[in-house]
Amino acid sequence: MEKNAKIYIAGHRGMVGSAIYRKLEREGYSNIITRTSLELDLRNQQLVTDFFEQEKPDYVFLAAAKVGGIVANNTYRADFLYENLAIQNNIIHQSYLNKVKKLMFLGSSCIYPKLAPQPLKEDYLLTGLLEETNEPYAIAKIAGIKLCEAYRAQYGCNFISVMPTNLYGYNDNYHPENSHVLPALIRKFDEAKKNNYDAVEIWGSGKPMREFLFADDLADACFFLMQNYNEAGLVNVGTGEDLTIKDLALSIKEVIGFEGELKFNASKPDGTPRKLMDVSKLHGLGWKHKTDLSKGLALAYADYISGNEIMKTA
Repeated sequence: MEKNAKIYIAGHRGMVGSAIYRKLEREGYSNIITRTSLELDLRNQQLVTDFFEQEKPDYVFLAAAKVGGIVANNTYRADFLYENLAIQNNIIHQSYLNKVKKLMFLGSSCIYPKLAPQPLKEDYLLTGLLEETNEPYAIAKIAGIKLCEAYRAQYGCNFISVMPTNLYGYNDNYHPENSHVLPALIRKFDEAKKNNYDAVEIWGSGKPMREFLFADDLADACFFLMQNYNEAGLVNVGTGEDLTIKDLALSIKEVIGFEGELKFNASKPDGTPRKLMDVSKLHGLGWKHKTDLSKGLALAYADYISGNEIMKTA
């Protein structure tokens, strides 16, 4: 990407989009276009059409999405499917019409089948049934991948797709009902410490295994791929390392300094048993993550208590 290129980050105030924004600024890019959701409703086809015709961005990072944890995904199934389809359809189609040089679509590891072999290789897409609780979100993201591939095949558009693993970091969502497991646990342990609770309840059995990538590392990978990757196939972005939810909880407990017990509520859903990304394709291209989990947790917790996060309060 040329240093004077006009770059549009869709979803710049979210955890991923804000990390990409910081990365571009550090690399010397200053012609960055952003709009808040109040300024531009990405679900509205006409508004997105007008925006692209007016701004004519050279490059697009599509990081905007309706996101949430197990409860949110399972509760707002229609919203997650419709709104994500609308957002990505509008941006991808307008990027084609307005001759965007390159677009990056950000998906999610939930696109892979629930019981796919581990670690998850890129070619496992559409080889089995999805996890039921987040199926609508996953279907929307799969549609986005296929839309990028279709515009590449039919029109020659340089649209690429990346699939991040579970993310955490600055500007995370700590909402008590709609957050993902790691920020939810940070909030729980922090509140338990402040209120001198004897124990913290952990949803599920604690046995499922998850992989976590610091969001600024994802932004670094996105920048790397935007500069170096121009092929049709999607690319996994992760660490290639995972741990149980129980071990994650113990790590967060240590970072926060909570001295009580863990109580696992097995009546709550576990979700997918394991989601470890195969990142050999990304490693082969020359990129690896830099932030280990213990360091990342400390940075995330410091951001949480500083009040910089979004939606911390219900």
